[in-house]
Amino acid sequence: MTEPSAVRPPIQATDWAVDILTKAHVAATRFNPDARIRVTALDGNVQAVLTDTAEPGDSEYALGEVTILVQEGLEGLLDVEEPHDRLVLRPAGSTPNPH
Repeated sequence: MTEPSAVRPPIQATDWAVDILTKAHVAATRFNPDARIRVTALDGNVQAVLTDTAEPGDSEYALGEVTILVQEGLEGLLDVEEPHDRLVLRPAGSTPNPH
């Protein structure tokens, strides 16, 4: 009998993305303890927005010490690009940006 293969979650994140999202979450919860980060797509770009409620279909994913909400249908590798620490969503299995 073969061992079941590990199932990769639809969203993964680089250490750099986890660091950026964690800092944003810590800052946001200073002003609103209920603040959550929601990763969503708008006009073909991924973005992290602050919210205090999930949208229908959102999934929760633990990234390090923070749990984020992810819009239904998004999958791949959350990564960061310069300039300005811009969040991007790459296809699953992509090589992360060096940091």
